[in-house]
Amino acid sequence: MRRFAIAGMAALAIAASTAVYAHHGWFREHLQHMRLSPEDRAAMLDARIAAVHAGLKLTPDQDKLWPPVESAVRDFAKLRMDRANARMKAREDAQNRDEDTPDDPVARLRQRADDMAATSAALKKIADAADPLYKTLDDGQKRRLALLTHRGRMGGEGGWRHRWMEHEGGPRPDHDGGSDRL
Repeated sequence: MRRFAIAGMAALAIAASTAVYAHHGWFREHLQHMRLSPEDRAAMLDARIAAVHAGLKLTPDQDKLWPPVESAVRDFAKLRMDRANARMKAREDAQNRDEDTPDDPVARLRQRADDMAATSAALKKIADAADPLYKTLDDGQKRRLALLTHRGRMGGEGGWRHRWMEHEGGPRPDHDGGSDRL
């Protein structure tokens, strides 16, 4: 059950930063006619975090344990937003220069390893922040946490990524799959 809690909080982080990837995967299909501005992404993040916080209906004692969780989730979302913005800028720069030079696969591997290490550290920070709060949640709060972080709806074996694979028919050949996604 404790692993489920940590996974739930990690899912909160992923769910909170999904708006960052509006230009990727299944989300693109629903928002293809509009691009989310940084302000829109921030608003989506705020709304998702607020929804989880409100849905948990924390007691006053539990509410004291919420700020470190929210901070860790926001830090993770910022990491992902910064990474997505850097990829978009690099792609635009390459298009503006009309570069046809192939990517260096070794450099790309190193970058993915660095990204994975940063993601790992951020997820551990969320787990460390969420653990004390999760230990105080009752069964109803745990169930709502699972629903609010999409573990209940899309979780289980494969989770949201499995659904993406079914929906999209597999990863796109022009996309490396994102080294910072679960």
